[in-house]
Amino acid sequence: ADIHAAAHTLAHNGGQGHGGSHGAGVGSALLGYIGIDTIIEQMRKKTMKTGFDFNIMVVGNSGLGKSTLVNTLFKSQVSRRSAGWTRDEKIPKTVEVKAVSHVLEEGGVKMKLTVIDTPGFGDQINNENCWEPISKYINEQYEKFLKEEVNITRKKRIPDTRVHCCLYFISPTGHSLRQLDVEFMKRLSHSVNIIPVIAKADTMTMEERQEFKQRVRKELEMGGIEFYPQKEFDEDMEDKSDNDKIREAMPFAVVGSDKEYQVNAKRVLGRKTAWGIVEVENPNHCEFAQLRDFLIRSHLQDLKEVTHNIHYETYRAKRLHENGGLHPVSCNDTQESNL
Repeated sequence: ADIHAAAHTLAHNGGQGHGGSHGAGVGSALLGYIGIDTIIEQMRKKTMKTGFDFNIMVVGNSGLGKSTLVNTLFKSQVSRRSAGWTRDEKIPKTVEVKAVSHVLEEGGVKMKLTVIDTPGFGDQINNENCWEPISKYINEQYEKFLKEEVNITRKKRIPDTRVHCCLYFISPTGHSLRQLDVEFMKRLSHSVNIIPVIAKADTMTMEERQEFKQRVRKELEMGGIEFYPQKEFDEDMEDKSDNDKIREAMPFAVVGSDKEYQVNAKRVLGRKTAWGIVEVENPNHCEFAQLRDFLIRSHLQDLKEVTHNIHYETYRAKRLHENGGLHPVSCNDTQESNL
């Protein structure tokens, strides 16, 4: 009872000692070292063993440099680059969805990266409903995960093929968004994390780029389109201020390149033009570095959490509700009887 009373007092004091200003009040209440701080290290070891999954989808017209940008992001040839259409090849009549997985390793951390490409999107004269195969693919991955989850004997670690992030490439027209862009983002923003980017930003001057970004932001706002990071999922004030800065900078105007050039005795990734080299990682040239830091270095885990806790939960609740609850299946039953 004394321990409970002490714990209650500590909680009541907000973890502060009698002085009220001593941040170490909680620490000093412990008589000696317990080792609670090793929990982080234990978690690190566990997660390092299992590795990480990250599934990124790229959507946009052909010729916007989607493959190149993904290769630049992960500094390796992770996305297949078609060298344009050959004479015999036909432009796909419908949107295809192709997923290619790779295992990347850096500093002992393993990541299974899946790049999901959508060739044929927006390339037809009539692009009506061309988002449907993409929406279908996203929902199929949720369905696959849900089926595994409702099994009586389920896997300890369900393979995660859910799309954590969708990079949507906007053409650098300098005018406004196309109807297709608005429709796609409106329809899919509630089932996947959409990050809009302005492709091939080196085709515009700095002033044009700034104006275009503001116009795109305004159009997204008028269309009621929520892109990632969504305002309603900010957990605290610190999150809110960090994410507000990102939201004000989006959509990032990016340039991708997997070629290296020598600039001032340094090797840099860039694009060679008649008047000089556009340095991909130079923040004065384009916003690729900002996108990379946001996508990989600060928000990768959050993208996965929002996918699991928000988008997948929404899908799961809807499915269970309309089905009167999915019935669990035993290993002997067929997978189809799950529905």
